[in-house]
Parts: sequence; C-alpha cells; structure tokens
Amino acid sequence: MTKIFRIPFWLILGAGIFLGACAPSGPTAGPVFEDAWVRAIPPGMKMTAGFGTLSNPGSAAIEIMSFSSPSFADVSLHRTELEDGISKMREVPALSIAAGATVVLEPGSYHLMLMMPVAEIQPGQLVAVEMKMADGRSLTFDMPVERR
Repeated sequence: MTKIFRIPFWLILGAGIFLGACAPSGPTAGPVFEDAWVRAIPPGMKMTAGFGTLSNPGSAAIEIMSFSSPSFADVSLHRTELEDGISKMREVPALSIAAGATVVLEPGSYHLMLMMPVAEIQPGQLVAVEMKMADGRSLTFDMPVERR
C-alpha cells in the first residue's frame, strides 16, 4: 500500500525563501543586466547599439573583459565622450563595476556597439549577448530588439 504524504504549504514556502536567501550574493555573484535592449537596425546599416543597466550585487568588484553575440560578427563596449566640444566614441577595453555599483549603458554614454549582423535583425527579436569577466566566468543575456 502506498502512503501519500502531504507537506504543508507554509513549509514549502519557507524552504523556498530560505533557498532564495542562499543564492550567490557574495564575491562570486555575477552582474545583473536589466532593461537591456538593442536598437533596431535601419535598412542598409551594418551596426547598431545595445543599452541597459549593469549592476554588481556582489561584495567584490567585477571586471568585464569582453562581449560577443552569435547574431553579430563583432560586439564591443564603447563610451561617448565630449572632447574639445566634439562628441567622440572610444572603445573601452574593460569595464570594472565596484561592489554594489551600477553602470548605465545609454545613448551618449557607455553602450555596446554591435557590428555586422549575420542576419536581418527585426524589432521583437531577442539578441543573445555573452559577457566575459576577468575571473573566467561568462553570462549570456537576451536583449530585445526595439525601435526607440
């Protein structure tokens, strides 16, 4: 004869809260990429930009070394700077985010340059972008393509 055990809902809920509290949040926690999006590519263009908010919830700095995407031949981090009254874009070789800090990728500041799409990119599609860190870890984020 099979016995059926019923586990009270409060016990399941409590276990879930406990396990959630045990999720990585220390030095090994990775960056969080929120509100990420890729600008839709106008016809004939071979490049676009990606934006969002990178946060470091960990207790140690994170250094992001590179970005890549199977949807583009090249992805790099850039920053727009004003120099002698002229706006210039400069590639950023690495991005350090202090513990608890946030870096906003937005037009006119830090942004991802996505070059030479391997196929047509349409609004509503998701673009997978991989971020590699100095400690060898990598994370992949899906960024929706939008017209803004």
